Amino acid sequence: MAADLYGEMQLEANPPARRRWRDFVPGILVTAIAALAAAWLADHYAAPIVLMGLLIGLALSFLSQDVRTHAGLDLMSQTALRIGIVLVGARITAVQLAELGPLPFMLLALIMLAVILVTVLSARLFAQDRHAALLAGGATAICGASAALALWSLIGDRRVDQARFTLTLVGITVASALAMTLYPVLAAQLGLTDAQAGFLIGASIHDVAQAIGGGFSFSPQAGEVATIVKLTRVALLAPMLMLVALWLGRMGEAGSASRIPLRLPWFILGFLAVVAINSLVAIPRPVQDGAATGAQALLLLAIVATAMKARLHLLLDQGWQSFAPIIVATLTSFLLSLGAAMLL
Repeated sequence: MAADLYGEMQLEANPPARRRWRDFVPGILVTAIAALAAAWLADHYAAPIVLMGLLIGLALSFLSQDVRTHAGLDLMSQTALRIGIVLVGARITAVQLAELGPLPFMLLALIMLAVILVTVLSARLFAQDRHAALLAGGATAICGASAALALWSLIGDRRVDQARFTLTLVGITVASALAMTLYPVLAAQLGLTDAQAGFLIGASIHDVAQAIGGGFSFSPQAGEVATIVKLTRVALLAPMLMLVALWLGRMGEAGSASRIPLRLPWFILGFLAVVAINSLVAIPRPVQDGAATGAQALLLLAIVATAMKARLHLLLDQGWQSFAPIIVATLTSFLLSLGAAMLL
């Protein structure tokens, strides 16, 4: 199974080279209907729209078992998310990046390394394989399913089989969904500032859409910080893969896919380009408002589609120890990110 460094888990393992437009319609329609239902509930009951989208998406996850929805759900969870991230750049300037300073980015790299090390070292306590722990720790530290796919291509399916890999993806998806629900509430209860909450959420939630959505559910300012922090984590994927490949190579355990493309994905480049334009030329307020509305809509669609793709039924047949590496990685990431946020 090939791994796209900055891709997401696809429902279709081998998508056709060319699709017709009607192949996307079923998945797009169910995502749009669920997103509209989330917006209606949020408007009438004063609930966070992102949380409503997540819960409705999880409730409708059975729809992903129908192959007719696969193309549309993959499109909404990937392309809609990436375009939304680019549009978020219209709200951010270089001044905001400078205001964060170098400390958050240094702390982010340390958190990433610590999460991976703690997860691997704790594997023996729960009688878990260290390669599976490395997969869980790396995916949690960086960007969820994307990092899991890339790491699995390095580790190889002889050390982490398909069943274990799928289980890790499901566990990460559920952990990320729970984090997006709980972390903004915990941040509010702890009295964190917008910058602190944005760092905590962006540095500890695994999935890109849910990290950004969780930040904006706290406040617009926290959402902007969470976006910057989360995209920085995504950019750290390539260096992390290089370190893992070197470690596996020294241990004589390198997998078959040892080539690591050192390039940034187009949506991060697009995000940085829009930030640069917004910093050099004042984007008109109507355009900024339109971009903000478009970003919110696309991110909501991405969260709903991602939640629908969660294979929750796989969790029922597994013992809790199978999820121990994910639990350890998630808790370590949260505690370290909270401690770092308090320093800001």
